[in-house]
Amino acid sequence: MRFLAAIVTFVIAFGLIAFGIAQRTIFAQPDSLTASASINSDAAVTLLDSATLQSLPGRQQIDITGSSKVFAAYGRTEDVRAWVGNATYNRLSYSATTRSLVNTVHQGQSTKVPDPTGSDLWLDQYSQIANLNFTVNVPNDITVVILSDGTRPAPSNVSVRWPLDNRTPWAGPLIAGGILLLLVGFGLYLLALRHLRRSRGPRRKTPKMPRVPRQRSYRQRRPKSTTAGRRSTRRRMVAVVPVFTISLLVLSGCSSDLWPEFLGGSRAASPAPVASKVITPANGELKPPAVTATQLKAIVGRISAVATKADTDKDTALIATRFEGSALALRLGNYGIRKADNTQPALPAIPAGVVELTLPQQTITWPRTVFTVVQNPSDATVAPIAMMLVQATARDNYKVDYAVALEAKTVLPKVARANIGTPRLPSDNPFGLLPPANVAPAYSDVIDKGTTSTFAKDFDLATDNLIGVIGSDARKKAIAALPTTASMTYVNSEPPNSAIALATIDSGAIVAVTVNETVTVTPTEAGSSVNPEGAVKSLSGITGSTKGTVAVYGDQLLFYVPKASSSAKITLLGFASGLISAKELP
Repeated sequence: MRFLAAIVTFVIAFGLIAFGIAQRTIFAQPDSLTASASINSDAAVTLLDSATLQSLPGRQQIDITGSSKVFAAYGRTEDVRAWVGNATYNRLSYSATTRSLVNTVHQGQSTKVPDPTGSDLWLDQYSQIANLNFTVNVPNDITVVILSDGTRPAPSNVSVRWPLDNRTPWAGPLIAGGILLLLVGFGLYLLALRHLRRSRGPRRKTPKMPRVPRQRSYRQRRPKSTTAGRRSTRRRMVAVVPVFTISLLVLSGCSSDLWPEFLGGSRAASPAPVASKVITPANGELKPPAVTATQLKAIVGRISAVATKADTDKDTALIATRFEGSALALRLGNYGIRKADNTQPALPAIPAGVVELTLPQQTITWPRTVFTVVQNPSDATVAPIAMMLVQATARDNYKVDYAVALEAKTVLPKVARANIGTPRLPSDNPFGLLPPANVAPAYSDVIDKGTTSTFAKDFDLATDNLIGVIGSDARKKAIAALPTTASMTYVNSEPPNSAIALATIDSGAIVAVTVNETVTVTPTEAGSSVNPEGAVKSLSGITGSTKGTVAVYGDQLLFYVPKASSSAKITLLGFASGLISAKELP
């Protein structure tokens, strides 16, 4: 029975070990599944939406070939579809039956789209020659867009690879259990041998025969037996057991995939969120933010690069690709002045450093607005630059409408988190101390009349560093300094629809407006002339005129407007001011 128990134990042990090893070898499942599609279409765009990419769990590895240039990006699904517009596109879906990607062509009115490279709409983008491979883990409502250059057909070969859970959590316990039973079996076998030996009882001693006289003879020496005794065999078997045991233990402990989780094994791979995921409020009532914080950092970096190069080269065409409105007018005026007089300083640079504040508009339509504050990373003494960025359409990049230096010791009002965003307020919003559209005219009146203005009580003039430079007192001094043969007049104006207002947490608003100051200088006596100086002379190219000159100064102003029921006043947060045009009167 003991031998039978040992044999049964050996059989079970080797069965467990063999089955455990088989799970990692002949029974092992593949570690991934790849679905591919060969696209036979002239469409310039191919879309992979989150429904397709999430057909199987885990990260998605996308491989794209079939074009000399391969470009891919991902963004919010509605944003991507808005960018594609009315163009024809391919849409790939996953077929669980054939385990492949199936293409559906959606016909549009156009076969081309703009070059997608560098679009501010993308959360991330990839580009490579001939072959592009990247890994993503898209959440819901995200779409991957695949193109060549927007004109040629999209790459023809697309495959998506998903990881599969091929862990064998019971392989380790099976092998370990088999080893344990193997040791038990050896123990039973040794006990059986011992019992067999004892069961034979005592042996009689053979009686000694009388001695025979020894005769010399030449006996042939018998060869030594090559078969060891029982004890030698036992020692060999016992010596083999530790070696075999150690080998199997090393095999069974080489990977955490061989053990269940409660014994320290690895967990099944779970999707990790995309770093630049857009978080939509849970209540579903609020619209998503126009950009993410990561997305805005990339946008600011591109704007900074364009502004730096354009400011250095005084490139009017290049700066227009990223600036518009009052911000563009101020930079163009500065370029004209510096071209005539290279001693004139450039405007403050747009840093590509730390984005201190990100306040995107809550919207799913266009135009879209983002307010941001950027600090110079290399010089903390330089005032941070606050910008209002506007994206006109899905295919346009964000442009700077306002770029102002914040006032010293400015404390910005509390605003919503970047992943929530804030609404853009209408120009006639009645819940502030003044509607956004009325802020610029009211401040213009304060510039003209000073403390006698009916709106002076609404503005915090004690902390306003600009009013002393362009206000009524400063104007009176400039007029008094003119010769008696010349006169000077000031007229303020506000460009229509130039106010941009974003709501703050306390129901107030951050409002950016423009005030243009037109300064006209004319001779008062026949034969006398006006001799412009400084920036006016450089920009107009006039050294003297008997007709007179007209110069326009642009003031970009950033205000905090409290709610109507507040006792606080409208505060100037920052400004940028400079000459934007100068010419001789007709």
